[in-house]
Amino acid sequence: MDRECVSLLPRVCEVLRGSGSSLPDDTSLEKLLDWFTGLTEAGGSVQETCPCLLEFISAVVLQTSSDPGVICFTLKLSGLIAATEDGFKTLQGSVLDMAFNPQHWRDAGLWEDPCIRIGWIQGLRNMLQHSKAFTFFVQADFLVPLLQLQTDSSLFVASAANQTLAHTLIFFQPGCDGTFKDHGKVKRTQTSITDVEPSSQDYSAVLGTISQFLKESLLPKENTRLHQSQQILKLLALLLARARQPLRDKLLGTVADSLEELVAAGYSQLTLPLMDIILAAYSSSSTDDCVPDQRVTRLLSSMLNITKPSDLIGAAAAFLRGGRHHQDTVHTARAVRILLLPLHIITGQTLLGTDTTGEEHHFSIAEQLKIKTSCISMICVCLTHTPPITLMPRDSLPCPPVSIITAVLSLLRIVSGDSSSLSSGCSEVFRNLVGSGKVQKCALEVLTGLSSSPGMKDKLTEVVTVLIQYLNNPDSDPTVIHKSYQALLKWMSVCEGVSLLTEKLKQDLIDVVKKRACDMRWEVRDSTVEFLGKLAGVLKQGEETCDALLGGCWSTPLLREALQDPESYVRASAIAALAQTLEHSWHQGAAVTQEQTDVVTRLLEILSQDTEGFARRAVVQYFIAWFSSRSSHTSPLSCPSSSSSSSSSSSFLRMNSVSSVLSLGSADLDWEVKVHTLELAELLMDEACSGHRGYRKGSETPPALRHPYAGISDQTLGEGVESDVAGALSNLVEQGVVSALLSGLVDCDRPVGLKACQLLITLRETVCPRPPLDAPPATATVAKVSCELPGCGWGREVRKIPGMKRFDRVKEADIAHRTRCAEVGTEVASEGGDSVCVGVCDMLRSLGLDEKLDILSQSSDHVHNSALSLLQDILTASAAHTQQDAEPGQEVIVDCY
Repeated sequence: MDRECVSLLPRVCEVLRGSGSSLPDDTSLEKLLDWFTGLTEAGGSVQETCPCLLEFISAVVLQTSSDPGVICFTLKLSGLIAATEDGFKTLQGSVLDMAFNPQHWRDAGLWEDPCIRIGWIQGLRNMLQHSKAFTFFVQADFLVPLLQLQTDSSLFVASAANQTLAHTLIFFQPGCDGTFKDHGKVKRTQTSITDVEPSSQDYSAVLGTISQFLKESLLPKENTRLHQSQQILKLLALLLARARQPLRDKLLGTVADSLEELVAAGYSQLTLPLMDIILAAYSSSSTDDCVPDQRVTRLLSSMLNITKPSDLIGAAAAFLRGGRHHQDTVHTARAVRILLLPLHIITGQTLLGTDTTGEEHHFSIAEQLKIKTSCISMICVCLTHTPPITLMPRDSLPCPPVSIITAVLSLLRIVSGDSSSLSSGCSEVFRNLVGSGKVQKCALEVLTGLSSSPGMKDKLTEVVTVLIQYLNNPDSDPTVIHKSYQALLKWMSVCEGVSLLTEKLKQDLIDVVKKRACDMRWEVRDSTVEFLGKLAGVLKQGEETCDALLGGCWSTPLLREALQDPESYVRASAIAALAQTLEHSWHQGAAVTQEQTDVVTRLLEILSQDTEGFARRAVVQYFIAWFSSRSSHTSPLSCPSSSSSSSSSSSFLRMNSVSSVLSLGSADLDWEVKVHTLELAELLMDEACSGHRGYRKGSETPPALRHPYAGISDQTLGEGVESDVAGALSNLVEQGVVSALLSGLVDCDRPVGLKACQLLITLRETVCPRPPLDAPPATATVAKVSCELPGCGWGREVRKIPGMKRFDRVKEADIAHRTRCAEVGTEVASEGGDSVCVGVCDMLRSLGLDEKLDILSQSSDHVHNSALSLLQDILTASAAHTQQDAEPGQEVIVDCY
């Protein structure tokens, strides 16, 4: 522990003991407790390192006048110290007895405060890590108040009590052979626990009391007490999920009859908690490789026979969602039939086959579907589970998976107003479903998931037809249209494009996309251009473009038009879609068209003029995608002008625009734009330097190589290689890569500075490695490459770096600038001084990059995010509070991490 922290802690304890009202914020005590917890987990002894804590605990427990938050903290801290046997012995006696005696806090009038009860519960849990604490827990009869808190009016208190009671039973539960095992020993130091086995008699007494409590508390005395039954069911599910034999068997034996009574009572609010218990029992039995208990199987059968339709469907959905269906094929088949029944009733599709299992619920579910709220709710639950149902083994399904897809398509038609797909006698259901946005969205999501079902290719034409109808429907809201596009993309991707579609369907799709690209709602336009980009990505697998497959060049003009959209989200999506659409031609190395030239011109305008960051970020990412997809591979360390003639026009346009992108991007006000600009600069570095054997990508530079005294290879550059390196470095300077990196290095945003620093270190180690001690200095071609540092902006900030002061030209420029400032005034000062040229290699070695990287690699709050800062903040806030009492209106702002 830091010595300064230890010295401050007594004063902090004095402040907390006096009053908690002066704390910097509500989380200060939790952070302080986290610090002590970390010290304990690291093997330290809090009571030995910080002896003042023992006096603090005694004082708070005895005087009871402290703030409830401080008392809560004290109880948790007491439990944390007592979690080891040494700490328990230190606190054993009056301190622990009084701290965890509920009557003590009742007499003080504090027990009604949930904060005190939470502290008591969590303090107990912290302490219950060894047998002595368990014995203390039993002898002090703390089990009684802990059981009372299981159904506390505060959900936070009740939940914490559930967790602590479950921890007590599970942590000390005996193994299958009846012996006790320490399940938490690995988390504590070996010397802290010498005897972890509790008395079997004590444990049996605790188990018996808890079992009786569960049995009596499960059944509600009246409907208004159902929330208590819910809490007990949560506790039971928690226990069964983690219990092993013989504990699990004893718990089930105790509560089985009460659970069956609850199922028979038919409380809708308890359906899901009861299913959680069944699934927890299934889960724990599978862990022990046991057959599910017959009592659990019987409960499940009862749950899948509930008379209330909504509860029945909820139980079936919970069972399938629990993922235990592979163990129980009988109940799985029944749950599947229950979930398919509403679709079977509404659409008239034969989904249940000839088996009559589940037909007894046909009438009740049909009647429930006539009520609008329950109809929509039930349909959405059933729909959500259809994709996993279609992937089940064939013997669990009452119909082919294709029939389920057909039923979902029929439902989509019904919801859009097509009554021809409706089953006879369901006119009331039809009125409930027509125009329901919730059912539309759910069904479209499900249709997307059904694209991986067996036999789905046979349904492609029908699926696309329905989706085009939805896209064409003037009543479809933006979310429905977006989900229709998503479903369309998914089905086209799994069916390998649109080659299976008829020409009429292709034309219908083109027409509706063109229509939606001009929609009045920006969300629809955004979804449309996004669809075009993703469609190009889906279809490029077949080496055919979106335009070719859908008949003619029509998508690119739509996207170019979207670049003028008044909404920035649409402009950004259009830029991303253009990158995806044109990627195929980039890979082919095709000659640049006038259209592509116009696109680049427009993108540079957006980067320099657009007021929204979304579009500007998309522009830089467009150029990143363009450079990443280059099909022509230049030779290592070669100039871009050496590209093959087939792609010379493309290379010319690319290289002509890159300087503008780097210049504009590095000067942008949006930090994400600047980071993307540095990513583009990294691509250019990769292209220029990837052939050099010492080159590593900036993000891959191992820490050891970044240290100024790390071992460096003794390679020396041959004359030819050095010439290539010099040429590559000159190109990086001319393209603006070096300027972009230097600008990023002095940027005020840490992610930008960090990325730039990493890339500059990579460049330094590649083009000007440190030579051996006996070698001549690098005065050859590489050392002659220079770059210009402007007299203002980032150039001036770079020149302020201490290592740069040794350059004569920098000194002269600064002196001349100061002289003019003195003669002319402040106007010249704001304009900056003269530009200077410096050698790139010398500059890279003078920037102090390794030290700067160490600083930038730390989080921005590394100084404040510490225990020392927390303690200082508490003391500062206390002083400010005292000062405010004397001088009202004064405020001291503290920085509590």
